[in-house]
Amino acid sequence: MAPPLLCPDDRGLFCEAGGFHIDPWKPVERAVISHGHGDHARWGSAAYLAAAPSVPILRRRLGEAAVIEGVPFGETVRIGDAAVSFHPAGHILGSAQVRVERKDGDGEVWVFSGDYKRAADPTCEPFEPVACHTFITEATFALPIYRWDPTSEVAREIWEWWEANSEAGRSSVLFCYALGKAQRILAELARWTDRTVFVHGSLEPLNEAYRQAGVEMLPTRPVAETVRGQSFAGELILAPPSAGGSTWMRRFGPAGTAFASGWMRVRGTRRRRGFDRGFVISDHADWPDLLRTIADTGAGRVLTTHGYADSLARYLREQGRAGGTLATPFQGETED
Repeated sequence: MAPPLLCPDDRGLFCEAGGFHIDPWKPVERAVISHGHGDHARWGSAAYLAAAPSVPILRRRLGEAAVIEGVPFGETVRIGDAAVSFHPAGHILGSAQVRVERKDGDGEVWVFSGDYKRAADPTCEPFEPVACHTFITEATFALPIYRWDPTSEVAREIWEWWEANSEAGRSSVLFCYALGKAQRILAELARWTDRTVFVHGSLEPLNEAYRQAGVEMLPTRPVAETVRGQSFAGELILAPPSAGGSTWMRRFGPAGTAFASGWMRVRGTRRRRGFDRGFVISDHADWPDLLRTIADTGAGRVLTTHGYADSLARYLREQGRAGGTLATPFQGETED
């Protein structure tokens, strides 16, 4: 009997037929990367293969010296005895599911989903279901409590919060992850305004990568380019969570604070983190879309990873579907 097409080892998810790892957590000879977030794209491998739209993001993550090859979505490349192709995952710009097929005659197909979402997003390619025999799915929000409202409604709530703070003479500091979430918010808010948004310095290079890819967003200006003592009353500032509680926050004067994340769905999370507001907007699939996606693949076997992997695997077994969990070092809260 042939070994499993994909199997975890001490460096990542290994494909023996192709001699490569998918999203390895340690340096390897050849890494196939689903997208640019740090728990999936890690520095140090000899060569990287990824979907072509993600290459500019990976360059910023991995450095100019990294050997990165981009492949258009849907195009198949042969690596050893495996055929590999990338298919849109809808998570962030360039995010991909990785389809792997064994080329020894049995036609077995596995799909590694990476991170994905089904909700509409103007900043990235929409998710495309891929038929397979074994589907490896993320489970970041794999509990029935996680169900997302339409993003347009959440964007309106952010706009109204910003306006209310402006009327009260306060600035509005919205914390969000630098890659994917920030750009999605900037694109969604363009429905309501054309005002410039101030941003933490870590966001602007990523904003520029999205603009170069043709994504339309609100104009932005790095906070570092403003003059000392400038008033930010009435302005919106986007910042990564790591900036919260730092001396960087002092320049904004009286400020309303908020966090945009799927984690805000749980009552009490916002209070524990000390934010005035929480906006529920996620770049991962919610519970209904996880189940819909699994059904869409037609997979007879499902492996779960990240987040609530055990809970989802148990639910699927109760529904009569074969599968199990796939352990990684990143089982806790991920970038969302």
